[in-house]
Amino acid sequence: TLTQKENKQITISVAKKGSKLKVINQAIKNAKDSLNRKLYESQNNKDLFDSVAKKFNLETNISLIEVYDNSHIQGTNSVGALITYGEEGFIKKRYRKFNIKNKGNEQDDYGMMREVLNRRFKKAVQEKDNYLSFPDLVMVDGGKGQYSVARETLNELGLHDIPLIAIAKGKLRNSGNETFFHNGKEYKFTRNDPTLFFLQRIRDESHRFAISAHRAKRKKGISKSLLDQIEGIGSIRKRALLNHFGSARAVESASLDEIKSVDGVEEKVAKKIYNFFHE
Repeated sequence: TLTQKENKQITISVAKKGSKLKVINQAIKNAKDSLNRKLYESQNNKDLFDSVAKKFNLETNISLIEVYDNSHIQGTNSVGALITYGEEGFIKKRYRKFNIKNKGNEQDDYGMMREVLNRRFKKAVQEKDNYLSFPDLVMVDGGKGQYSVARETLNELGLHDIPLIAIAKGKLRNSGNETFFHNGKEYKFTRNDPTLFFLQRIRDESHRFAISAHRAKRKKGISKSLLDQIEGIGSIRKRALLNHFGSARAVESASLDEIKSVDGVEEKVAKKIYNFFHE
């Protein structure tokens, strides 16, 4: 019994009237409403999955989609991101970020995509280290080039049967004019197509997650900057310098006047910074 398990007296009471009964009835109503919303969303997602499969002539049933995106600034703090969407919506416990390890890939979008997909799917193929189960569909942010690299990488791992879609924005990068690539063909949607809105939504979530991972890595890198070695440069000035120049290396190559132009950096401090890099 509960009393024995907890080693203390457990009493269960049932409210029959008054404020306690009102609270219970409201809780039951909220639970039913929540369940109905979940059931509606689940059915709606199943319909969207079916419409995606129909649009791209996929032979497999879809219940799990993985979306990949990369983020970096001129090859610095490069990260890859993976988000997952299932019948009940976004599955946060299946989100993953990949710090790019191969230095040669940091400024190479194709190389980053290849590294991320290799690292993600090799574990699954080898069934190592709490690997993620395979998705029913993989989607990558990019055009023909990203599609080709991703398809080639999956094929090399023996994953020929996992369908792949690439989503590329138009020339003006305007939402609604996306082009989709799959199996050597290009696909378009009408602007008010619910399936397009759905694919945009999960693409945008992968983009948001990739950018947040990149920013977190960049922020962490601030504390390991060359600027830490300069006496009198606190976190506020360091952040101002990095925001202005983009990197410690750019500060190193800046002139004295350029350093003095940064908000919060007085002439005395600017000279100290300049001399640190040039003496």
